[in-house]
Amino acid sequence: MSDKGSYELLGFDNALFPVGDLGEAVDFYQRAGFTVGFRLDEAGIALLKVGGEMPGVLLRAEEALTHRPPPWPSPRLWLEVADARAAARELAAAGIAPLDGVFPVATGWTVEIADPWGNVVGLTDYSKRPELGRRS
Repeated sequence: MSDKGSYELLGFDNALFPVGDLGEAVDFYQRAGFTVGFRLDEAGIALLKVGGEMPGVLLRAEEALTHRPPPWPSPRLWLEVADARAAARELAAAGIAPLDGVFPVATGWTVEIADPWGNVVGLTDYSKRPELGRRS
């Protein structure tokens, strides 16, 4: 228990992304390197795995949602990868263009992509500060 309230934040559950078409979204994220944990078409949801953790990125179909460019500023979900520059090359080979190329950050490098509905995912590494990464 913290002194700020009667509950404690224990960790992340799922990040929810609204999408206009579940099949199209699953295809996009699989091309981006994600693995599907489960897919329930009747409920309009699919869970994308993130590493070995159970929580992931939950895609939720919203009927009225159409393709749209990512607004700036918009919420972003950044995920750790071993090498963001290598990830950018693999994304390009899969036909997924980065938003602003690969750019340096305080801990290493990052590449951001947006799905067809404007949800932004960043893939970031800790090459400049490996002691802060998961695989230090």
